[in-house]
Amino acid sequence: MNHTMKRILGLDLGTNSIGWALVDEAENKEEQSSIIRLGVRVNPLTVDEQKNFEQGKSITTNAYRRLKRCMRRNLQRYKLRRKNLINCLLSNGIIQETTFLCESGNRTTFETYRLRAKAVTDEISLEEFARVLLMINKKRGYKSSRKAKSADEGQLIDGMTIAKQLYDENITPGQFVLSLLNEGKKYIPDFYRSDLQSELDRIWKYQRQFYADILTDDFKEQLKGKSKQNSSKIFLGKYQIYTADNKGKDKRLQAYRWRVEALSKQLTIEEVAFVICEINGLINNSSGYLGSISDRSKDLVFNKQTVGQALMNGLIKDPHYSLKNQVYYRQDYMDEFEAIWETQAKYHSELTPELKKEVRDIIIFYQRPLKSQKGLIGYCELENSQIEIEVDGKMKMKTIGSRVCPKSSPLFQEFKIWQILNNIKVTEKSTGACRYLEQEEKDILFFELSVKDKLSKLDVLKCLFKNYKELDLNFKEIEGNRTQSLLFKAYQDIIAMTGHKEYDFSKMSAHDVIKIVTDIFTGLGYRTDMLNFDSSIEGHDFDKQPMYLLWHLLYSYEGDKSNTGIDSLLAKIEELTGLEREYAKRLANITFQPDYGNLSAKAIRKILPLIKKGTEFSSACKNVGYNHSKRSQTREELEDKVYKDHLDILPRNSLRNPVVEKILNQMINLVNSVIDTYGKPDEIRLELARELKKSAKEREEMMNSINKARAEHEKYREILQKEFGISNVSRNDIIRYKLYLELKDNGYKTLYSNTYIPQEKLFSKEFDIEHIIPQARLFNDSFSNKTLESRSVNIEKSNQTAYDYVLNKYGVKDIEDYKIRIENLYKTNAISKTKRNNLLMRSTDIPDDFIKRDLRTTQYIARKACEILEDVVKFVLPTTGLITDRLREDWQLVDVMQELNWEKYDKLGLTEVLEDKDGRKLYRIKEWTKRNDHRHHAMDALTIAFTKESFIQYLNNLNAKSDKSSSIYGIEQKELYRDKHGKLRFVPPMPLDIFRMEAKYHLENTLVSIKAKNKVVTQNTNKIKLKNGFKKKVQLTPRGQLHNETIYGSMKRYVTKEEKIGAGFTVERIAKVANQKYREALLKRLFEWNGDPKRAFTGKNSLEKNPIYLDELRTWRVPVKVKTVEQETIYTVRKAIDPDLKIDKIVDGRIRQILQERLKEFGGDAKKAFGNLDENPVWLNKEKGIVIKRVTITGASSVTPLHDKKDHRGQYMLESTGRKQPVDFVNTGNNHHVAIYRDGKGNLQEKVVSFYEATSRVALGLPIIDKAYKSSEGWNFLFSMKQNEYFVFPNEEIGFNPSEIDLTDAENYALISPNLFRVQKLTSKDYVFRHHLETIVDDKKELHGITWKRLSSLNNLDKIVKVRVNHIGQIVFVGEY
Repeated sequence: MNHTMKRILGLDLGTNSIGWALVDEAENKEEQSSIIRLGVRVNPLTVDEQKNFEQGKSITTNAYRRLKRCMRRNLQRYKLRRKNLINCLLSNGIIQETTFLCESGNRTTFETYRLRAKAVTDEISLEEFARVLLMINKKRGYKSSRKAKSADEGQLIDGMTIAKQLYDENITPGQFVLSLLNEGKKYIPDFYRSDLQSELDRIWKYQRQFYADILTDDFKEQLKGKSKQNSSKIFLGKYQIYTADNKGKDKRLQAYRWRVEALSKQLTIEEVAFVICEINGLINNSSGYLGSISDRSKDLVFNKQTVGQALMNGLIKDPHYSLKNQVYYRQDYMDEFEAIWETQAKYHSELTPELKKEVRDIIIFYQRPLKSQKGLIGYCELENSQIEIEVDGKMKMKTIGSRVCPKSSPLFQEFKIWQILNNIKVTEKSTGACRYLEQEEKDILFFELSVKDKLSKLDVLKCLFKNYKELDLNFKEIEGNRTQSLLFKAYQDIIAMTGHKEYDFSKMSAHDVIKIVTDIFTGLGYRTDMLNFDSSIEGHDFDKQPMYLLWHLLYSYEGDKSNTGIDSLLAKIEELTGLEREYAKRLANITFQPDYGNLSAKAIRKILPLIKKGTEFSSACKNVGYNHSKRSQTREELEDKVYKDHLDILPRNSLRNPVVEKILNQMINLVNSVIDTYGKPDEIRLELARELKKSAKEREEMMNSINKARAEHEKYREILQKEFGISNVSRNDIIRYKLYLELKDNGYKTLYSNTYIPQEKLFSKEFDIEHIIPQARLFNDSFSNKTLESRSVNIEKSNQTAYDYVLNKYGVKDIEDYKIRIENLYKTNAISKTKRNNLLMRSTDIPDDFIKRDLRTTQYIARKACEILEDVVKFVLPTTGLITDRLREDWQLVDVMQELNWEKYDKLGLTEVLEDKDGRKLYRIKEWTKRNDHRHHAMDALTIAFTKESFIQYLNNLNAKSDKSSSIYGIEQKELYRDKHGKLRFVPPMPLDIFRMEAKYHLENTLVSIKAKNKVVTQNTNKIKLKNGFKKKVQLTPRGQLHNETIYGSMKRYVTKEEKIGAGFTVERIAKVANQKYREALLKRLFEWNGDPKRAFTGKNSLEKNPIYLDELRTWRVPVKVKTVEQETIYTVRKAIDPDLKIDKIVDGRIRQILQERLKEFGGDAKKAFGNLDENPVWLNKEKGIVIKRVTITGASSVTPLHDKKDHRGQYMLESTGRKQPVDFVNTGNNHHVAIYRDGKGNLQEKVVSFYEATSRVALGLPIIDKAYKSSEGWNFLFSMKQNEYFVFPNEEIGFNPSEIDLTDAENYALISPNLFRVQKLTSKDYVFRHHLETIVDDKKELHGITWKRLSSLNNLDKIVKVRVNHIGQIVFVGEY
C-alpha cells in the first residue's frame, strides 16, 4: 500500500484486551494526519486467571485440577500394579482364574488382616497368600523424597538407639538430656513424640497430687497440640499463672533440672507451668505427618511386630479402630514382606527367590525416580540461539544454549549483590545531595552481605559512615547472600551443639562471624575452606571449590532408600566437611530457594568481573560481546536488520507465566491481521497497562493499595455527604478532604504560610489544591505532589518549588521551622516519604527522568512485548498512561465515550444533569463509566498512536524548557500552543473539531472482536521411553473441566401431583391415580370407549359435561382433577450441616423438620443455629447420644453416570431386566453449544450439548456439531450457538433487518453495531446475549434489549443471523462456519 506519511500502529495492551489504532501521521505542514481504522480485541481471561495475575499470585487456575489429576494418576498406577501382580500370580500358578481375591461370606470383615498377621509365623494357603500380597500392594508405606517434602509435615525422627536406651534404663528424655549436659555435652538429640508424651504424662500424674484443681483432664485436653507460647497463654488466661522465670546462669541446664525434679518432687506451680509448656511445645514441634510415622515405626521395633500384626492388634482391641491414615515407613512394609515370604516359602515350593524378586522389586515396591524437570528450565537470554530442526516431517525452531542459573547458586547470589551495590545512592538529608557508593565502600558492604540474609538501611549506613544519622539510602533494606546466610546459621547451631558458646551471627560483623567459625572448626578438625566462595576462579577448578560443591550437593540431592531419605547425603557431607553425623544432619536440613534467575552461570562469570568494578550492566554485556537487549542496537544495525513479514506465535509454555503468554499471543495475532489487511506499519507505539509493567510483588502491593483506597474513599464520600452537605461528591472533593486530614498534626494549618483552614472554608475558593513542584516544571499530578494552601499564596508561589518559595518569601530562619513541620508530619506517618522529599526539593534537584521511570521496560512482559514487535518494524515506542491521560485531556477526548452512549441511555431516562459547587452543569449517565464500553481501549490506542517521541521527551524534561537554547524549548514552540485560558496544550494531529468528529465516526463503526473458545481438546503427543527407543502416543486432552467435582447418588421417591383428567389418561396413567374408587371408575369409562382416552375423557365425554358418578344417588362423582402418585429418581449428595445449608433440599422429612425447628429457635439466624455444632450439636436422639452432622440433600437434576454398579468381587450388579445399574452421577456442568434445527413440521428445535458430550464426540472421531441429528425424521440443521459467538438481531423500531443488508460491508458497521450481540450463556430454551460493546455483565431490567437480551423460547431464533468477526473487527463470514 503506497503512502507518503508515516503509518503508525498504536496498541493499548491490557490483561484481557488490546485496543488498537492504525493512523497516518503527518510529517510536515502540507500533510494532514488521518485515522485508518480503530478496533478492540478482547481475550477473556477466567475470573481466577485475571484475579491471580493482578494480585501477583503465582498459582495458576489449573493448579487445583492438576492436584486432582495427580490423584487420578496415583490411583491408575496402583490399579496397574494390582493388574500386574494378579497376572504374575496367575502365570506362576499361585492362583487360578476362578480364585476369589476378596473377603466373602459372613464374619469375614477383617479376614485378610488376620491372615496377614498370621502369615508372619504360620502357614496360610497360596490363595490366602495372594490376598495378603494384594493388601500390601494397596498401601506400601511412606518413602521420603527430600525435595518433595513440605515444611508443615514435620520431620522424620531417626533415634531408635536413644529410644531403646530410654526404654532399657526407664528414663525420660529430660533425664537423658540432663545427664548429657552434666557431662559437658551441648548437643541435644531429637526424641520420638511418644517418648516426650510419656514424660509429660508422668510429670502431670506426679504433680497432680499437689495441684489437683489445676491439672485436670479437661485442662490437659485443652493444652493438646499447642505450642510452647500458646500453652503459656492458656495457663495465664485460665488460672492467671505465669511460667517460672528461668534465672539460672545456664538457662538450658536449669530447665532440664526442673524437668527431672518434676518427676519426684513438688515444684512451685509456676515451675510446673514452665515444665509443662516446655514439653508440650516439643511435642507440638515433633508432631505432624512425619512425626507420627516415626512414632509408629518405633512401636513396631519395640513390640517386635510387623505392620499387619500392629493393625490386627488394634482391631482385636476395638473393632471400630480406624485404619485410615495409619501410615508407616516403606521399609517397614518391605520388612513385613520379607518376613511373610520367608515363612510361606517353607511351606510352598512355588515361592521361589526369582518370583520373590519379581514381586518385590518390579511390581509391589517399584517406584520410578521423580521425572526430571530440567527441560522446563529456561535458556539464558545472553547464551542462546535458535536452530531449525525437522520434527515429524515439519521444520520447527528450537532454542539451544546454556540454561539459567539457580538463584541459590553462590555465583548468582554474588552477582545479585553486586548489581544492588552499583545502584545504591547515598543522600545527605540536609542538602539533598546524593551520590553512588565508592568502590571501597562497595567492597566493605559486599563483605558484610556475604554471610548475611539482609541488612537494613540503618545497618548499611552504620557500617559505612560515622555521620549515618545525617544520611539516607534509596533502599529500605539490601538483600544479602541468602545461600551463605543459611549455611552460617547452620554453622552457628553446630558450634552450640559442640559445647561452645551460643552466638547470634545476625548481630555480629561478617569479620567476627568468619573468624569465630574458622577458629572453632579448625580446633575441631573440620574443613574451613568450605566457608568462602571465590567467583574469580577459572576453568574446571571453579566447580571443584568446596563451598560450591557443598551448595550443589545440598541443592541437588533428592533422596535415597533409607527411612529418612538422607543417609547417603549425610555420608557425603561427612566426607566433604569432616563433620560428625549428628552435626551433618543440621546441614542436611537446609532447603534453598527453588527458583531460577534469567542468566546462565557461563554468562554471569563473564560479566561479573566488570560488574564488580562498577560497570553498568548493559555496558558490561557489550564489553564481553553480548547484545543484552535487542533494543540497544545502533542505527546501522537497525538499517541492516532483516525484518519479518509476520510475527511467530510463541510456543506453548515458552514463557514463565501462562497468562503473559496468552496476552502476548493475542497481540501477535492482532498485529499479523493488521499487516495482512493494511500492510506493515512504519512504527508501533505501545502502552502497557500498569499491572503488566509491575512484578508479581508490585502487582500484589498495588492491588492491596487500590482496595484500601477504595474502602477509604467510600468512607470519605459518606462523611462529605453527611457533614459537609455535598450531594455529588467528586474525586477532587475526596482528594481535598484527604489533604486536609494530612494537616491534622499541624493543627490543620497549611505547610507554606502556616494559615489555619477552618472546616467550613475547606471547600471555598479561599483554598486551593496546590502542586508542590509546579506542573510546569515536573509532569507529576500524583497525590504525593499535592497539598492545600491559600489561593493568594498559590498565585504568589507561581512556578517555584515549595522549598524555594518558603526560603525566598520567609528567609533562612523560617525555612528551618518549615523543615521541622515537614519532618514531624513524616515521622507520624501523616505524609509519605515521596511527599516529604517533594516538599524539601529545590529547583536544582527536580528530577529529569520522572516519565522515564514510568516508561521502564525492565519488567519481563514489557521487555518481551517490545522485543517481539521489533522483529517486524524498525521503531517501537513505549509510552505511559500519564502521557495518554494528558493528551486525551488536551485533545478533548475525555467525554467522547459518554457522548457516544448518551442517546441510548437518555431515551431510557438513565441520564442526569448535575451542578457542581460553581454552578456549572455536569452531564452524567447514571451508574456508568467509560470502562463499561470496550471501545475506550480503542480511543486510548488512538491517543497512543499519535503520541510522538518528542511529546515524551518534553514532558520528561519540563524543568529545562526555560532554556531557549535547549531542544525542550524547541519542542514547546513546535508541538504546543496556549488555549483561551493561557494553558499550554499539545497540538492535536488534526483540528480539534475534525479530530473529535473523526474519532467518533471510527468508534461508531468499531465492532469489538472477542476470542471465542472453539477448541474442545488439545492433541498432545506423549513419548514413552522403551528399552529400544521411544513409543509415541497421541493423546487428546480436554481444554476444560468435563464435569463438576461433586459425585451424586440416586434414590427413588414418591411424588404426588394433581392432574386434570384428559386425553393423556391412558391405562398406565390411570394406574397412578391415588384413590382406588376413582381409578376403577376411570378404567371402566376408558374400556367402554375401547381404550381411547381422547374419546373417553374429552369433548362431550369430558368430566365437566359427562361426569362419572360413584353412587346410585349420583351425589359422589370423580372430580375433574385427581391426585396421582408416581416414583421419580432424584440425585442426592451428603453435605455437612453449616449456615449455608438449604434446609428445604433435605430428603429426610424428619431431619428436615428438626433443622427447621432449630433455625426457628435461633430467630432464623443460620450462623447462630448451625455455626458451632461441636459445642451445640443438633440431636437426633439426645438420650442415646445420636447427633446429626451430615444430611442427604437433593442435588443436580441433569446428570451423567460415570460408572456401572459392581459388587465387592468386581462383578456387575444387574437390574431385574438384566440391564447394568448406573452409579456415581455427575453434573456435566458448562454447556458447549446449542444446535438449532427445523423439524419436518417447520418448527424450531434445539439440542443442548455439554462440554462433556462435545469432548466424547471428538474422542470418537465424530464432528462436534451433529448437523445430521434426526435428519431421518426430516430435521434440518440451521446453526449452532457457542459462548462469545456473534449474532446480528433485527430491530423493528428502526426497521433494521440483517437479512436485507450486506453484513460484510464495512460501510454498514454503524448500522450493525447497535444490533450485534455475543452469546454470554446458554441453557435449554434460555439464551442470554450481551451487546458486543458491553464490559459489564449485569442483567439490569431497564437495559434489557439494549445492552443484553434474553430469549426464553425458540421463537424468532430464525430471524437472527450468525456472523464471524475476525481479530481486527471485520465481519468475514455470515451464517454457520
